[in-house]
Amino acid sequence: MNPAVDVSSSTDVVEPEHKLRCGPSRFDPGGGGVNVTRAIRNLGGNSIAIYPLGGPSGQAYRGFLEAEGIVGRVITIAGNTRESFTIDELSTGRQFRFVLQGPTLREPEWRACLSVVGDMLPVGGYLVASGSLPPGVPDGFYALLARISARNGVRLVVDTSGPALAAALEAGVFLVKPSLRELGELVGADGTLDADEQVEAAQEIVAEGRAEIVALTLGGAGALLVTADEVLRLPTPRAQVKSVVGAGDSFLAALVLRLAQGRSLAEAFRSAVAAGTAAAMAPATELCRAADVARLEAELA
Repeated sequence: MNPAVDVSSSTDVVEPEHKLRCGPSRFDPGGGGVNVTRAIRNLGGNSIAIYPLGGPSGQAYRGFLEAEGIVGRVITIAGNTRESFTIDELSTGRQFRFVLQGPTLREPEWRACLSVVGDMLPVGGYLVASGSLPPGVPDGFYALLARISARNGVRLVVDTSGPALAAALEAGVFLVKPSLRELGELVGADGTLDADEQVEAAQEIVAEGRAEIVALTLGGAGALLVTADEVLRLPTPRAQVKSVVGAGDSFLAALVLRLAQGRSLAEAFRSAVAAGTAAAMAPATELCRAADVARLEAELA
């Protein structure tokens, strides 16, 4: 719902007041849901992206996606599609990420998005709702998707935060991928959750019927996946991290794609961890590569 033109570059040192001369720039069509679609494509799968675009940056965004061969349905809006900036500081290896707010959507615009999703629902398949909601879109937007999905036998996967996440879970979803902080907030916990508390919090969400599956990515500490019957943990494969942009989206893409292909939950989870790590190995805003995912999957087997 809030796509962004991802601009990435590098400079020697990030410091205030001075002009920062940057190296070559890379431009990618970003935003949670579109990144998931791009990663699914990289892994040999097919999906349809639905997203609002507007203004000159929206036209550029459409061109970037078409160049990648992404199939999509665009809802035209009056506002200008946002941009995000990632700068690598060469002297330290640190990465700075600047995420702009995004345009305000009017009610007819976000309702048009709902309508298009309703027309395109993959009955018996998966709908991924990923990323922040732009200004003007109500917090209950993903909850509306949850109800539409439930009526049509579609498994809704949600990756968002804050009130939008809480509302979606109250409506009930198939799979949710919160951050560690968000997981604690969802169960009213204070402070950081240890390993056992992570499992207990995820099990509480499942037991309450808010989600059938809870997937938790923990950076270098690996990942956790919890259902009513299973608790799965995997370490993060050893790899040289170049950029964390898109790692969570690649994780989610591989998880949903493998489930849609009929793989077991354990196999899908292994592929997801491999894809998230593969994205972190790629530079700037590039997503996971199939060859890297296959190699890392073999290491996790």
